Amino acid sequence: MRILTMGVEEEFVLVDRTTRAPVNRAPDVIRRAGRELGDLVQAEFFNAQIETCTRVTTDREDLRAQLSRLRGAVGSAALAAHCVPVASGTPVLPPEEPLTVTDTERYRLMARHFAPLVTREDGVTRDDGLVCGCHVHVGTLDRARALALAQHMRPWLPVLQALAGNSPYAGRHDTGYQSWRAVENARWPTVGPTPVLDEPQYLAHVARLVADGTLLDDRMVYWHARPSEHVPTLEIRVADTNADLDTVVLLAVLVRGLAATLLARVDASVPPPRVPARRLLHAHRLAAARGLTGPGVDPLDGRERPAAALLDDLLALARPGLDAAGDTDWACERWRHVRAEGGGAARQRAVLRRYGRFGAVVDALAAATVAG
Repeated sequence: MRILTMGVEEEFVLVDRTTRAPVNRAPDVIRRAGRELGDLVQAEFFNAQIETCTRVTTDREDLRAQLSRLRGAVGSAALAAHCVPVASGTPVLPPEEPLTVTDTERYRLMARHFAPLVTREDGVTRDDGLVCGCHVHVGTLDRARALALAQHMRPWLPVLQALAGNSPYAGRHDTGYQSWRAVENARWPTVGPTPVLDEPQYLAHVARLVADGTLLDDRMVYWHARPSEHVPTLEIRVADTNADLDTVVLLAVLVRGLAATLLARVDASVPPPRVPARRLLHAHRLAAARGLTGPGVDPLDGRERPAAALLDDLLALARPGLDAAGDTDWACERWRHVRAEGGGAARQRAVLRRYGRFGAVVDALAAATVAG
């Protein structure tokens, strides 16, 4: 079985070291970190967040080393700007200063075109738009194969979303969710399950969305699984950013293992499962609300089953791809650890129970983010 390449994009919120609130210091941090990382550190929509990108690799340990290096370099650069990167899907504390949009032509245009999503009626930038995700790319795939693979993978993406839930708090409030980022992110157009489209249908569909103003361009296709328009990959976009580095690596190798297994079905012209859109949406809502702590939706028959049992099923399905890459034992061990200790949202809530302060949650996230 072919071993696919993988790469990871991580988004972080920058928080002040004293107040622990989000701050608009990304330009300074990117300038400093860029001396070492070059274009592997990039701006995001708001000046209170940054993004790092690994280079493509086929090796799990190399991926982890890259992620660790990127986090370390960004942490050092942020230290000089009196802030720290935090891996959480939503900011635990609200900003104490108005958020500002990154000063590029595209982001300025997005802010104007989608003003209700970005700006309140009084003209102040909305705090709830600041969200941070973790995106996994697998390749090398042309657009047609990426779209076909997305159809086979989409029933399993709620299970991966449940694994990566890491945003229970937002603006000093307990949302009651495992992934509040998923709720906030869904306000943007096209965020959701991948439609069933072949390549000609995809091109026509996206062209219509751009023509009618729903999207600015094809880079704004935000489906949970999308063919990348700048690199030859399938990009999976369901995960919160996570402070625990091994959770990120586990997510990446599970995506890669599942993709490799299902790509064999694509190449054998096996039709993808027919899953109603309503069922998929329900599965993603459950994953956001309950994560691994409650029920999920069986991808094939629609029954509600424990989310942890569905992750066991995903591991079993992905085993051929995991075996081919030598990831099976490591992935099973990491999953046992997450199952016993809880995921990112559970860790955040445990810190608040212990210390009774949201600031302590930020401190724990910050320490874990740069300790990888």
